[in-house]
Amino acid sequence: MFKGLKKKWGIESNTQLAVILIVFAITGSLSAKLALPLLHFIGIQADVFDGLPLGNLLYILLRILIIFPIYQVLLIVIATLFFQFKFFWEFEKKFLKKIGLSFLFSDKKPS
Repeated sequence: MFKGLKKKWGIESNTQLAVILIVFAITGSLSAKLALPLLHFIGIQADVFDGLPLGNLLYILLRILIIFPIYQVLLIVIATLFFQFKFFWEFEKKFLKKIGLSFLFSDKKPS
């Protein structure tokens, strides 16, 4: 399994693979942890959705939408702290292009 990941990601070192997996783990945990305080900061509480049909589902979807940009930013910040900026910057660009945000990384030079 790890040989496949190393080949797919173009890395050769087991140490770099371990660092990359650690960066993913820290980023995922931290972004999920920061989502709740951010929702509270902007005034969105879970109890507001209690009276709505499918209120819990709406709140969870909103929380996921908040986590997504937090995760993207934290991934680059934490990767930089672990000296893996280049790998994760390329990873981010590829991922964002796949979900239709390729306009963020235009290869065109301004004229």
